Formats: sequence, C-alpha cells, structure tokens
Amino acid sequence: IILEEPLVVRGPFKYLSHPNYMLVVAEIIVAPMVLGLVWVALVFSLLNAAMLWVRIGVEHKALAPLRAG
Repeated sequence: IILEEPLVVRGPFKYLSHPNYMLVVAEIIVAPMVLGLVWVALVFSLLNAAMLWVRIGVEHKALAPLRAG
C-alpha cells in the first residue's frame, strides 16, 4: 500500500516520533506495579523494548521516503 499523505508533525508528533508507543510503555509498567507484580512489569517491559526496537526501526525505514521528500 502506498500512502500519499504527508507525515504528521504537529501535536505530540512534534516532540516524539511515536507518542502512542510511550503510552503503551507506561501502561506495561504501571498496570502490573499496581497489583504488586514487579517481576511482571520488568519482564514485559524488557520484551516490549525488544519488540519496539525492531518495530520502530522498520517504521523508520518505511517512512524514510516521506521524510526526505
């Protein structure tokens, strides 16, 4: 699928490339901590960080042509 829309650079995207991922990171940490499950927060945060490392890299490559033009 080829999108012809420009990248959004207003609002939270002005400061963060992936503001929605920041909310997910916070949720993955906070939800288990509320229940006292520190080990769950730690394990899932590490797994989420690995997944986001790959996902954000792929997204940056896919969106590179839109940033250049």
